[in-house]
Amino acid sequence: MKIAIIGAGNLGLSIAKGILKSNGATKMYLTKRNITDIEHFEKYGNVTVTTDNKEAVKNSEILIFAVQPLHIAQLLTDLKDLLTENHVIISTITGYSIEKMENILGKDHNIIRSMPNTAISVGKSMTCICANGKGKKRIELAKAIFNRMGHSMEIPEVQMQAATVICASGIAFWMRLIRATTQGAIQLGFDAKEAQELAMHTCDGAAGLLIASGNHPEEEIDKVTTPMGCTIQGLNEMEHHGLSSSLIQGIVASFDKISEFKKDNQ
Repeated sequence: MKIAIIGAGNLGLSIAKGILKSNGATKMYLTKRNITDIEHFEKYGNVTVTTDNKEAVKNSEILIFAVQPLHIAQLLTDLKDLLTENHVIISTITGYSIEKMENILGKDHNIIRSMPNTAISVGKSMTCICANGKGKKRIELAKAIFNRMGHSMEIPEVQMQAATVICASGIAFWMRLIRATTQGAIQLGFDAKEAQELAMHTCDGAAGLLIASGNHPEEEIDKVTTPMGCTIQGLNEMEHHGLSSSLIQGIVASFDKISEFKKDNQ
């Protein structure tokens, strides 16, 4: 596949690294206004670094847009005459709807929205994907690209804001839980480095158990709780102080905030 990443900032480069590590591109273009800090990507041999977006579009089949939201409308306007019905257009831009892209490009293009998270840089992203009518025929291609860098799920576009909260903001929520576990381990006598190591790998293992087994979390909880034991004592104490409730309230508050942004930008 010939892939262009238009806007090789933090997210764009994370995607590029994931694709390159998995040999997912026969040829890749990376574009940026100032290419000084990304020129080293040309060491891969099949990567061209350029400031010329039009060059990248002309020589690529899949176009991944990872620019700032305020730049995307003008960028699409500048490039629309170069786009063919065979191009697959993938936007990673938060809050920029398929309808807005179609208003500029028309409906006869394969347009796909994706919402990865920062774990894409280590091949662990949870990426949500949706598409316009024509783009649905290429949705499996988009999923194949992002599955190389974690896991992907096709959802309706109306759920993209909620996916942003659960998957993108969710990284921060889980980081805070890991930090709290780390602090608890320090209080129990581990040094800071040991405590974080224990917290990180236990969290990774918990997710791994659910992914591998397909079980509900409560099934795995039951396996480590015994009558009058220390695990149930700890769980009940956390629930008395509102662990689940505060998490749910935080998720809803985050969703309410992103909904405000959408209203302001309509």
